Amino acid sequence: MRSRYVAYALGDLAYVARTWHPGTRPDVLEPTPGLHWTGLEVVAAEHGEKRGTVEFRARWREAGRAGEMHERSRFVRQSGRWWYLDGEVR
Repeated sequence: MRSRYVAYALGDLAYVARTWHPGTRPDVLEPTPGLHWTGLEVVAAEHGEKRGTVEFRARWREAGRAGEMHERSRFVRQSGRWWYLDGEVR
């Protein structure tokens, strides 16, 4: 999760795409112009051998406004690596 946050913060959407499960990944990932990620707090993480969840809060700034995204993300382990499946925004 942390590496995906850093990729978003740096604008490395190619990395975000590479870590997103091919079955749920959107065809196109586009940056949000003017959006700057400013912090990450991992609230909870659980995992088994093949499935996991990460609940987090990510803070952002855009056009002088501050905000926060709160999500519970699902991951699956396949081919020896963890893939992001999807998330429920809270």
